[in-house]
Amino acid sequence: MILDLRTIFVTGALTCFIIGAMQLMTFATGRFTRSPVWWGVSSLCIGTGLLGAAFRGTIPDIVSIEFANTALLAGCLLLLLGIRSFAGRELNWFGFGVVLLGSWALLALSPGIEGYSTRVMVVATVMALCDAAIVREAVRLGRQEGLRSAWLLAILFAPTVVIYAGRIALAALDRVGTTLFPSESGATGWLAASGVAFIILRGQALLMLAAERSNRMLATLARRDSLTGAMNRSGLEQWLAQQSRGERRAALLLVDIDHFKRLNDTLGHAAGDRILRLFADSVREQLRSTDILARQGGDEFAIILPDVGVREAVRVAERIRHDFRDKIADLAEIRLQPTLSIGVAEIELGGRELDDLLVEADEALYRAKRLGRDRVQAQLKPAA
Repeated sequence: MILDLRTIFVTGALTCFIIGAMQLMTFATGRFTRSPVWWGVSSLCIGTGLLGAAFRGTIPDIVSIEFANTALLAGCLLLLLGIRSFAGRELNWFGFGVVLLGSWALLALSPGIEGYSTRVMVVATVMALCDAAIVREAVRLGRQEGLRSAWLLAILFAPTVVIYAGRIALAALDRVGTTLFPSESGATGWLAASGVAFIILRGQALLMLAAERSNRMLATLARRDSLTGAMNRSGLEQWLAQQSRGERRAALLLVDIDHFKRLNDTLGHAAGDRILRLFADSVREQLRSTDILARQGGDEFAIILPDVGVREAVRVAERIRHDFRDKIADLAEIRLQPTLSIGVAEIELGGRELDDLLVEADEALYRAKRLGRDRVQAQLKPAA
């Protein structure tokens, strides 16, 4: 079956316009960052380039060749910038302008049939480099953030890097023909049809990428205390539910900021919030990556130290208490210096409710308060 290349180009252009509109509307929902705007404008540019190329021979070459190819390359570069923006990386606008202007100049200097191979090489080179850079960014996102859709994106962009590299080699050997639309398209027609499929799949993968990160952020917000960044009670309960049943031991520290209510009433909520953030930052400096900090509510926090006994947990608690006291001392405007009362208990992870685990540590905490606050107290007997 012979495929008509012009029809495929027009179909690809319309597909890009629809996908671009969808991506822009996705941003309009307010759930996402600016990345869908980049991707939407990129799709519109690529669609414009394909549509201009589809009418090559019927409209002036400056539109169907220079303008169409430059619009196509602008779309590819904007897509790369959008991925880099999504990944929080620096955007090189100077490089974008240089590549675009350089490509336009090379296309303009390669007119007619005799310049076709050069134009193919220019366009294929820029697109291959863009797609390779996108694969690299997608792999980095997959590794750093664990986004599954990022791996899918890398898989969808990797084949075209190879295809464009093949086009570059053929153009260098002057074996790409002399026109974009030969009388018999052959394999080129099927390759172009596959390109339309890739456009659709890539557009969906980009939306999946934005949606996956958005869902993760919402899930994180639901499990985190927005002020301190610590887990909230719900997040801690979910974490405990994920722990397998067994003999895995851990230490539980229940921490209360002494005189916090009086400080909050005297200096205001802004000062109280500052104290809470300072406490959370201070605690994180003393914890391992596997340890858990959770805000129980108000000025009470729970800390779980997996695979740590009571004796070592008491030492960690003392380090937290002293570090917090030193940091508070640096705040000259806070005359009423809050301190920490900490109760320490040994617990068994897995299969137990949070309230059950808190009992021993709660008793130790209140003993610390009865003894005058600003101290660490451990449970009187180890957990059964």
